[in-house]
Amino acid sequence: MNEMNMAIDIGSNREVFWDDYLVDTEQTDVPAVQKELTRREAVLTHGEAWEGDGTLYHTVFKDDNLYRMYYNGNWRFDYVTMQKKDNGCHICYAESIDGLTWTKPKLRLHEFQGSFDNNILFDSSVHFDNFFVFKDTNPDCPPEERYKGVGSPIWKTAGHEKTLWCYPSPDGIHFAQETAWLMTRKGAFDTLNTFGWYPQYGKYIGYVRGFHSPGTDHIVGTDWNAAIRDIRRIESDNFRNWSDPVFLDFGDAEDYPLYTNQIMPYYRAPQIQIGFPTRYMERREWTPNFDELCGRELRKARIEVMEPREGLTVNDCLFMFSRDTVHWTRRDEAFIRTGPEQPLNWIYGDAYPAYALYPTPSAIEGADDEMTLLIPDNHKTGRPKVLYRYTIRQDGFMSRRATYKPQRLVTKPLIFSGSALRINFSTSARGYIYVIIRSSDGQEIRSCETFGDSVNRRVGFAGDLAAFSGQPATLEFLMCDADLYSFKFE
Repeated sequence: MNEMNMAIDIGSNREVFWDDYLVDTEQTDVPAVQKELTRREAVLTHGEAWEGDGTLYHTVFKDDNLYRMYYNGNWRFDYVTMQKKDNGCHICYAESIDGLTWTKPKLRLHEFQGSFDNNILFDSSVHFDNFFVFKDTNPDCPPEERYKGVGSPIWKTAGHEKTLWCYPSPDGIHFAQETAWLMTRKGAFDTLNTFGWYPQYGKYIGYVRGFHSPGTDHIVGTDWNAAIRDIRRIESDNFRNWSDPVFLDFGDAEDYPLYTNQIMPYYRAPQIQIGFPTRYMERREWTPNFDELCGRELRKARIEVMEPREGLTVNDCLFMFSRDTVHWTRRDEAFIRTGPEQPLNWIYGDAYPAYALYPTPSAIEGADDEMTLLIPDNHKTGRPKVLYRYTIRQDGFMSRRATYKPQRLVTKPLIFSGSALRINFSTSARGYIYVIIRSSDGQEIRSCETFGDSVNRRVGFAGDLAAFSGQPATLEFLMCDADLYSFKFE
């Protein structure tokens, strides 16, 4: 096989070093490290009578100049009486111009307690377990189906059979029940199931909830809570006929319960899929640690009036990614921890991020934009659910971090397209990055010293970088006290 066939063609894609796909591991000693989110302000409070502490499964996407948000709204617990509460599930809608300030428009579609002044899309008569909405970018999609709501309605469940349905809409507000269609019966679906049109594959791909007993692909027995919650992939050419669900391939990673998946194309590098699965950790009995853990009385009340797992389960959230939608790299160290103890956390319902990732201005005037994620607090506490904004650097889920003692990162042979190289990086005042590009015939070009902190720094070279475009070449990054997040040729 010649070098042209062996080289990885990256074109002008933005690329990251989260895994070793592009990395010559024998020549590289710069490790990959995972980063953390920064908590910002509260952006939405779910205090309406039709929303509440059980509000969850927020879905956000940008639609031209408008951000749209969809979510399940309901109350689940009465903090005064310490009793279970249920006002029914309502599918609700909010919107924003900038992703920072959100409003709940009065849609006047459904009556609630004598008034139509609310943001309810579906009232509790449908009773969805979950509802996911996306805008279908398939060019062959009929206009009356441009927005698709995918939900698992409990009222359509016969016995223990679970079903998944599609509710089409021409405008993202009016979803048709009369023309909804059954998508599949093959799955559990009792969480937020995520979908999208993937143009690079020419098909729709969905990620859905399944259950299995250890060592099998199905449940053995009748105790669902003793089984492992999992994520499975399905695909379709027409959004009507779906393949059988297949486990995500995590290689030899540990098999433990994952709740929501929040899988989406990474908008800055759409050839890569990312996910933020919530990890489900249920301890089987009360231990002395629970007596010392925050929220003891609330935890005991939830066990008594709901079920044991409502007080014995805690959650965190992971980061994972894929280059083909089938094989996944999952980081087992938590990406989102519950955080410092306070009266209403370390409970079942923490660390459930919204299906949302989008750019927002930095809190530092003049600095590069950041990326925003949204995470709710107060799940089933009898207090209104509050949605908080969190930020992270663009491409900043992971970096290659070099120590003060110089280290290097060397790529496998790549084929790029462009005459300039831009990098997302950060150094200390004394730190630096140098880049060397080498062709297969031994020619090379070296950069000048690059230092600073930018998500889009153009690297200066002493020579013509374009001469290396379109042919196999390796990149060598010489780094001192520096982080490298991504690179892109243009």
